[in-house]
Amino acid sequence: MSQGRPLEFDPEVALQAAMEVFWAKGYEASSLQDLISAMRISKSSFYQAFGSKHQLFEACLVRFREQQVERMTVALDGAQSGMAFLRFFLVSLADEVRTTEPSKGCLIINTATELAGRDPSVATLVQQGTCAFMAILERAVKRAQKEGSVGKQKDPKTLSQFLLALLAGMKAMVKAGASARTVEDVAEVALSALK
Repeated sequence: MSQGRPLEFDPEVALQAAMEVFWAKGYEASSLQDLISAMRISKSSFYQAFGSKHQLFEACLVRFREQQVERMTVALDGAQSGMAFLRFFLVSLADEVRTTEPSKGCLIINTATELAGRDPSVATLVQQGTCAFMAILERAVKRAQKEGSVGKQKDPKTLSQFLLALLAGMKAMVKAGASARTVEDVAEVALSALK
């Protein structure tokens, strides 16, 4: 495809496919061939639409954040209580263990470990992602405090930071082979600490 011609593929579908590759393999291990194969586009289309592997990765981080924020917001809005959402948020990790698919973890958290320490633009996107996740967790904690299931004396922002840090550790445990029971036990200890 020459420069200037209209795209002959759906960029949103291609971006989603690329995100899945990065999520499964990480940035460094995802080759250009891996990406264009998954995206089902030519190399020239890749460069025309996305610029570079790094630019594509940044777009994938934004997409992942937006999808996760939407998923978490819908779950919180539909939850019976703030505590029910927090329990679901932590205990649902056990479901990853029960599937036959290998756990991919969280693209934002994975990227924090792999790249954020040496790539300022990626570090900014990681920070934006973690802040967005913590904002939803903070909203859930405040709701749970109003409902009486989380102590009112506790700071919602600190609790949201604790929960996100716990989630990152639990996802690492799952990737390392922790059992579903272990994940559930850790989640219950964390939830009891909120009361």
